[in-house]
Amino acid sequence: MRLDLDRIRIAAQQAQAETAEPFCAYIYDLEALRRHAQGLLATLPANCELFYAIKANSDLPILQTLAPLVHGFEVASGGELEWVRGHFPATPVVFGGPGKTDSELEAALCAKVEYLHVESLGELERLAWIARQRGQRATVLLRINLALADLPATTLTMGGRATPFGIDAVQLPEALDWLRNHPELRLRGFHFHLLSHQLDAEAHLKLLQSYFRQVRQWQADYRLDIDQINVGGGIGVNYREPGRQFDWQAFSRGLGPLIEREQMTGWRIRFELGRYLSAACGSYVMEVLDIKENLGRTFVVGRGGTHHFRTPYAQGHSHPFEVLPVARWPYPFVRREVRDTAVSVVGQLCTPKDVLATDAPVERLRVGDLLLFPYAGAYAWHISHHDFLRHPHPAQIYLPIEEQRHAANQ
Repeated sequence: MRLDLDRIRIAAQQAQAETAEPFCAYIYDLEALRRHAQGLLATLPANCELFYAIKANSDLPILQTLAPLVHGFEVASGGELEWVRGHFPATPVVFGGPGKTDSELEAALCAKVEYLHVESLGELERLAWIARQRGQRATVLLRINLALADLPATTLTMGGRATPFGIDAVQLPEALDWLRNHPELRLRGFHFHLLSHQLDAEAHLKLLQSYFRQVRQWQADYRLDIDQINVGGGIGVNYREPGRQFDWQAFSRGLGPLIEREQMTGWRIRFELGRYLSAACGSYVMEVLDIKENLGRTFVVGRGGTHHFRTPYAQGHSHPFEVLPVARWPYPFVRREVRDTAVSVVGQLCTPKDVLATDAPVERLRVGDLLLFPYAGAYAWHISHHDFLRHPHPAQIYLPIEEQRHAANQ
């Protein structure tokens, strides 16, 4: 994941110069997204597939950039399914996530999703009933909550302990017995997603090894006719130390030999990456409205806040940023500034929780300058409480891929 912000910096300064109002925007570099996706796909073994989990960022330009590259999309709601099918009727889709309603299950069958990832025995029963009513056969993977003694520690655990996600592995014999008597559902394999925010490539390879061994054991024990394993996503972005990201090259170098050693070459192995695909292509940019001292601390108030960019609060970190100097100053009085100090960046909301960065060092910062927060292309705008206080939404700017830019200039 190589971060190059030059195009975004230029676009931010140009866009700010063209507006009279204080500036705030998300800016996405679609060319960077395309190159990143191409690089990931080029290093995957032949029996591996890459799906994009659109919950990370479902903006249409993002999906249009990724659709020709990835093997398909993963959706987790009826709304996401409708959005994808409305724009990409032929793209392979898998449907996961807890709490699926009957209408969502029926919509998935109607939309001919490739696989449904079943989260519970109750969901299994409802899906079978709906499939019988429709005279269809549904293809499923069982999402299993697998208890592992050596599960890696990350900041977001989805399984391996009591969680709302997946089927308890001890219930697997019951689920398999039930499936044998319900031919309207066809089991093709298993889905695992035990953790997110994984930053350790070696630990992730060991986790996949555990998945592979468990699935082959189940296949032998229960004489299953299966050939699919979905290993989920879970690869994280290091917001706290941006220079120390997940080592995809080391991971991909180890993945092929791991597949060979564990006798998984005949299986289809599917990854569902969200954050790791799209985070680096987007940045959140806000104009500095005010600089103030308060009880010994320096606060920088920006246009926007966590109602636009909830990532720092949701992840519990101080988000890195850089200062983009802006020459424009329309007032007759002296421009406020700070030098060589630590600042906390806050937004416009009436809550002390509206904090994007805490005690971050800056060399020079003035009212009217821009703050650029990188790694904002995933779980940023899409998880934010947009309409709190009814502030205006940020601009959404998409920098085109190279072919589009050349065509526009001709």
